[in-house]
Amino acid sequence: MGITARGVGLLVAAVVLLGVGFRYAYPELTVLGAAAGVAVGYALVSAAWRPRLEVDRIADPDRVARGEPAAMTLTIRNTGRLRAANLVAEDRCGGRLVPVPLLRLRPGRDTQVRYDVPTHRRGVVPVGPLRVTRRDPLGLVALARSYGGTVPVWVHPRIHPLTAVPTGAGRSLDGRTDSVPHGSITFDSLREYVVGDELRRVHWRTSARVGELMVRENVDTSLPRIVVVLDNRTAAHPERVDGVAESFESGCEAAASVVAAAIREDLPVSLLLVAPDDDSTGGGPLDRLAAVELADRGADALRTALSRLRQERLGDSLVFLTGPGARSELGYLGALRGAYPSVVVGVFGAADPTPAGAAGLVVVDAADGAEFAAEWDGIRRW
Repeated sequence: MGITARGVGLLVAAVVLLGVGFRYAYPELTVLGAAAGVAVGYALVSAAWRPRLEVDRIADPDRVARGEPAAMTLTIRNTGRLRAANLVAEDRCGGRLVPVPLLRLRPGRDTQVRYDVPTHRRGVVPVGPLRVTRRDPLGLVALARSYGGTVPVWVHPRIHPLTAVPTGAGRSLDGRTDSVPHGSITFDSLREYVVGDELRRVHWRTSARVGELMVRENVDTSLPRIVVVLDNRTAAHPERVDGVAESFESGCEAAASVVAAAIREDLPVSLLLVAPDDDSTGGGPLDRLAAVELADRGADALRTALSRLRQERLGDSLVFLTGPGARSELGYLGALRGAYPSVVVGVFGAADPTPAGAAGLVVVDAADGAEFAAEWDGIRRW
């Protein structure tokens, strides 16, 4: 509860008037002081009344690409039974406040407000909670309370259509290498039968031996796996425009484009960050790209990430996306060529082209995500 400047002034006046009136026996001053004190007391009681409000939010939609329209529908219902609500309310949408009119909201009635959510920047836009300010008629006391929770709106990076998708070389469990995107199905393991499994996959000989139905588990060893690595270190994206690292935003768009192209072709794809955020939210790759931020990490984070990629061999096609500040560190990527048959490096925002054949890698220089998509489709050697 907060007393306004007017309330503080009136309260001080009440104390002074009462003190002077009683001290010098001036009943007029005493009456004025008492009236001022009563006004402040009434203001406190009036502002302390807590309206019973129920707040519902619906994001339409809750996931959009950068620049696409999104709206929030806010429904406020007065669940009280005695008094109509006449309040001043504001809804927090990202970094701005949206006024919400709550004039004479009768008991049992509701009002609805719909407004646009800003999507001009990639990120997670938190919407809410509703902040309701209760004031007395004289403006002496103001009390603010929060209603409802927070609903996030995920603003994904723009996706630029890619025609080509690297096929890589899928390593078979029985030692063969198949370079085509679709091929033979190879036995992997046996497991217990569950309702819904096809009977033609039952391994009858093993089932007879163990006394229960056992099903063959197969894998498609010719299916390539794409690993997208986004360099989210501050050192890799040193340039800022209005506080935003445009090279990093372009890298996020390129990562989203590669992920979307792989999903379109039904290819396994994984997204990794050079500097992983322990507090990052879960969800799919596009949600992670919406929430990712630059981290103040150095070359040690890059070497750690590349060491993990080399040891675990998470796929057979590696796409590394970075900024101009990391061009001197591309030599570290050369050690991955033995583990990944296909390595493509995307460098964004560089003032001059990256030297051809840097570390023996396929390097794509691009100013933004759209230019990366055009250069990507022109790659002849994966």
